[in-house]
Amino acid sequence: MSVRPLVLLSLAGLLAACGSPPPKPVPAAPAQQQTSKPVNPYEELGPLPAYQRELSGTLQGVPKGAEVELALLVIDERGRPQQLLASSTINGTGQVLPFHLRFNPDVFPVGSRVELRGRASQSGQLILHLPSRSITEPTTQALGQLQFFTAP
Repeated sequence: MSVRPLVLLSLAGLLAACGSPPPKPVPAAPAQQQTSKPVNPYEELGPLPAYQRELSGTLQGVPKGAEVELALLVIDERGRPQQLLASSTINGTGQVLPFHLRFNPDVFPVGSRVELRGRASQSGQLILHLPSRSITEPTTQALGQLQFFTAP
């Protein structure tokens, strides 16, 4: 048997294989919507690193849809903010909101006044404020329940 018919048969088979329509890709499964409990943003942070400290507690009186801003600030003798040490933004759920505000204790100024301040806004309008809370030491602290009040 000669090689010529085998070569022609192989070429014909190769052309037939290349000429067929490509296999249809399997459609990727659509990204599943999160139907279960949403992930807490603080769970995404992971454990507290050794070089950081944390203020934690719960916020009360924040309506659903409000945006809460918390800030750890260095305050001067006239009550004006001079330096931002840490900040966090949380969306209101209409229920008690847990918060965790991490900061670096190395930048905590010794002998200066440091306060935790908070405000809540809805549709860009200030609706609530958190009375200033003095933070005297750069340690991890549980502040308990903090109540928001109507902004003046």
